[in-house]
Amino acid sequence: MTTDNTNTGIGRRAFLFGAAALGTLALAGCTTIAGLSPAEAERVYGPLPNERFPVPAVNLAKVAPKYLRQTVRYPSDEAVGTIIVDPARYFVYRIEGDGLATRYGANVGRAGFLWSGEAYIGRKAEWPVWTPPKEMIARQPEAAPYANGMPPGLNNPLGARTLYLYQNGAYTLFTIYSTIMPETIGRGVSSGCVGLLTQDMVDLYEKTPVNTKVIVLKA
Repeated sequence: MTTDNTNTGIGRRAFLFGAAALGTLALAGCTTIAGLSPAEAERVYGPLPNERFPVPAVNLAKVAPKYLRQTVRYPSDEAVGTIIVDPARYFVYRIEGDGLATRYGANVGRAGFLWSGEAYIGRKAEWPVWTPPKEMIARQPEAAPYANGMPPGLNNPLGARTLYLYQNGAYTLFTIYSTIMPETIGRGVSSGCVGLLTQDMVDLYEKTPVNTKVIVLKA
């Protein structure tokens, strides 16, 4: 198990990112990758052929090992299941209790689009339609053809799973979404949304009910 010392707290897909962005299994005697043996990493991040749109395997050469899913020590008083986003370190945590958390590598908002505060999961969707907010269309007119929605698929910026963040009953326009672009993990690329590798997002999505608390730390 690794220890985390932080504390609580192109194409068409480029529309989400903006113009600037084009567990632990310790096996004795094995070289490990971020808490996973190489064979386990290949399994965890392998293809998802049974999805509505089959998802390819992650090219692990494009992901820094520290961003692969693992269990870490993460003391917190938050309830089990709480999601904590640490944009300064490009991590998303799911509190597991007993001082542990599942940690996922993430991409986050680029400069000028970072935010912090508390929210909650107001709704969930598998293979959602992506509708760019009017604010994004104003910044990026090339998104205008999708003002009424982009159909689901691998090229849809929200990918296979999306958790929508709400505050006080209203959608914030921010999400935690899935990406098939491993090169974005560990980078600030979005308009404020948080992206996980699809394989990680499927894992988090299945464990996260509506109304789950989300804390976004200051960068």
